[in-house]
Amino acid sequence: MGSSLLCPSSSASILLRMKSQTQLGPRFSIPNLNRGKIERRNLFSSPSRVTSVRALLKGTQYARIGAESTGPIPAKELLGVVELAAKTGSEVVMEAVNKPRNIMFKQGKSDLVTETDKMSEASILKVVNGNFKDHLILGEEGGLLGDVASDYLWCIDPIDGTTNFAHGYPSFAVSVAVLFRGRPAAACVVEFVGGPMCWNTRTFSASAGGGTFCNGQKIQVSQTNKVEDSLLVTGFGYDHDDAWLANINLFKEFTDISRGVRRLGAAAVDMSHVALGISESYWEYRLKPWDVAAGVLIVEEAGGTVTCMDGEAFSVFDRSCLVSNGSIHGELLERIGPATKKLMKNGIDFSPWFKPEEYATDF
Repeated sequence: MGSSLLCPSSSASILLRMKSQTQLGPRFSIPNLNRGKIERRNLFSSPSRVTSVRALLKGTQYARIGAESTGPIPAKELLGVVELAAKTGSEVVMEAVNKPRNIMFKQGKSDLVTETDKMSEASILKVVNGNFKDHLILGEEGGLLGDVASDYLWCIDPIDGTTNFAHGYPSFAVSVAVLFRGRPAAACVVEFVGGPMCWNTRTFSASAGGGTFCNGQKIQVSQTNKVEDSLLVTGFGYDHDDAWLANINLFKEFTDISRGVRRLGAAAVDMSHVALGISESYWEYRLKPWDVAAGVLIVEEAGGTVTCMDGEAFSVFDRSCLVSNGSIHGELLERIGPATKKLMKNGIDFSPWFKPEEYATDF
């Protein structure tokens, strides 16, 4: 378990090279999305298929989502700055975690933001801009900043699980990742564990092709190969529509056939737990790039599998995500895949979102 982050980091002052930042536009909204440019492999769409889903999925090789190249910047260098940025943000959160919260609302009573979210993101931005002033940044609170012509896009969630943080409930984290041409290159999640008056942290980090580590020790997903022996995790969005109801039904189905389904409320934490091997899978509809960019690489580099919830190849701009230890992925898709395809047929939008329109990708 990691050490407490109550003291400011001396390393932050060494690497920070403070630069001003230019805001290119307002916070993202759905009308600004770039749609239809991601080609995927679909496991469920062939009308002529005569084999069962189980037979089709057995032995399936799923597309990798991590960057094949990190471009002119070595993965080790990117990871060092990612880790520093996440640690710096987590120090801000640790300073506030036992203090009264100044809570505000984005869209309704359940969509919270605190001053600490904003302060954490500001501290992370200083690290990123101080090291890579020409990179593009997408933050949950600040929106899009930087150069849209850059091959590098940083995805920042200053507090993943703000509602948990606001109530002092364990299951929140600082999540930072950098993409190279749309694919995760390096990632770090600093999870807060413990509880009021005894908070601590553990740090998950990964780089493309470099494995996943927790507090410096390499980790792997579990080897459990049946859903009936698995502990599963899911999440629910703010809109109580058909997608929410479909996932309620999946929650019930998997509760009946597994060792249990949990709902913790922090996507980056949920994925990191799959990488650590303490749960076997996590899925959720309507996740955003800052929710998933770090977690999906952490899972994949720990030996896990990442797809969309209909079985298609995943990108961080997709609206659904299914991660698992790999061994039970096909069995999960037997239920999750058709449920998701039904939502698509009924008009629920699963097109890519929050992708900067001029940002170039390799897919």
